[in-house]
Amino acid sequence: MSDIIEDSPAPGVCRLTLNRPDTLNAFTYAMYAELLAVLERLRFDPDVRVVVLSGTGKGFCSGHDLRASGDPDWVAQGQGKAQMVRAIVARLGEIPQRLRGLPQPVICAVNGVAAGVGYALALAADLTIAARSAKFVNAFHNAGTGHELGVSYMLPRAVGAQRAAEILLTSRPVMAEEAASIGMILRAVADETLMDEALALADQIQLNSPIGIALTKQSMWLNASAGSLEAAIELENRAIFMSQSTEDSAEKRRAFLEKRRPEFLQR
Repeated sequence: MSDIIEDSPAPGVCRLTLNRPDTLNAFTYAMYAELLAVLERLRFDPDVRVVVLSGTGKGFCSGHDLRASGDPDWVAQGQGKAQMVRAIVARLGEIPQRLRGLPQPVICAVNGVAAGVGYALALAADLTIAARSAKFVNAFHNAGTGHELGVSYMLPRAVGAQRAAEILLTSRPVMAEEAASIGMILRAVADETLMDEALALADQIQLNSPIGIALTKQSMWLNASAGSLEAAIELENRAIFMSQSTEDSAEKRRAFLEKRRPEFLQR
């Protein structure tokens, strides 16, 4: 069985489930490559409206597998250590960028410990909900680094600089309820309702036009570092023009007036 299970628990939803429960879904190099390949394929799949990311067993993701990670097949042999590490982290650093770059919203459903790369996945998702028993751990300190995969960029923007500094520098675990209260995640929910909550959120998203959702997501993340309000509004204006010229946008307006669920055609 694959280390990443792909299924569709509801129309328009692609669920990606990390599937190495014996290691709390720790990543091997082959899993990184597999996840990147799946995300690239989903990027151009019009039938997928929302992506849900979760894990099997008792944990979401415990980070990188330090015992049995295999070899990164994208790294040429015979290089020095610095050159090999540079090649490895460059590839891994594409993961949060791919998640943010997908036109589909990504919902992360954290069902247990989220450490290392699991922490980064939860921060990179557009929306993250967590079981109340879940916790977030900066396991990057175990590798002597303290930050990787854009965590030092994403966390301060989620919780503020002072809070992020305390969490990153002490590496203390953050439980789900606290994570929700400080804005690290959307909310904490009962363990047994985690996936139901994620799918309900996915369904709400699908009530809006696909191109409208894609452009809103793009504007939201690009405007997080916009140089001015004027620049941010200009990007929005271009997205508005593109979205309102589609048949799906007209269908959304009709459905709203007729008080029914819209039927989008990706046109």
